[in-house]
Amino acid sequence: MYRGTFHCFQSIIRQESMLGLYKGIGSPMMGLTFINAIVFGVQGNTMRMLGRDTPLNQFLAGASAGTIQCVICCPMELAKTRMQMQGTGEKKSKRKMYKNSLDCLVRIYNKEGIRGINRGMVTTLVRETPGFGVYFLAYDVLTRSLGCEPEDPYMIPKLLFAGGMSGIASWLSTYPVDVIKSRLQADGVGGVYQYNGIMDCVRQSIQKEGWRVFTRGLTSTLLRAFPVNATTFATVTLFLMYMREGGECSIPDSEPPSVQLQPLQTQTQPTSM
Repeated sequence: MYRGTFHCFQSIIRQESMLGLYKGIGSPMMGLTFINAIVFGVQGNTMRMLGRDTPLNQFLAGASAGTIQCVICCPMELAKTRMQMQGTGEKKSKRKMYKNSLDCLVRIYNKEGIRGINRGMVTTLVRETPGFGVYFLAYDVLTRSLGCEPEDPYMIPKLLFAGGMSGIASWLSTYPVDVIKSRLQADGVGGVYQYNGIMDCVRQSIQKEGWRVFTRGLTSTLLRAFPVNATTFATVTLFLMYMREGGECSIPDSEPPSVQLQPLQTQTQPTSM
């Protein structure tokens, strides 16, 4: 349907207006606050439990956080995918299957039960567990390498760069899994199922589109990943530093991993998100 990222962008605006670019936004808005709270909270607490701030522990803490947040992430992305598919190419959908993201999840639950709203959970776990491990590990390594310190006049640009590159590294490490997850979650719309499972989806995708199928949509994902993760990491790090310096934060050891900055911990461990 689309020749590339820019052609897709143009087509959506032409066929569905600017509002078409925001289809499915309700689901992320409902879920991302909880996801980020879980991710940073679990990562910080896991680092404290592990005791030592090492690259391996940063990866393990991030992987733990990624695993736990799948409980919210999987249904959220299912609703987002179904809402984005609804009325493709139409300014006003003639027949809307779902009124909004919540209605989408309720209808799926009524029809398919718990299993239905957790469609794609296995692939979500396979993507998020190592993905968040790489995410926090990359941020920790980059902030230490860049020498982020509170007195550094370029600290904020460095934090933004480290956060953005961490997001890119995370997506590059797991993107092929995301392609399969998205296809499985989109499967079954209208009652027609194309795939029998993960391996069948992989097999059919490769047969029809070749190995390049695993990079489909990567450009737009990376364009989004840098600013989103740059602002997320920098905001969390700066907020935790501010709260700690103001003496109003009674939560020691709860900040993201960064070099000498040590935002997620007040003593030995740095936590990154």
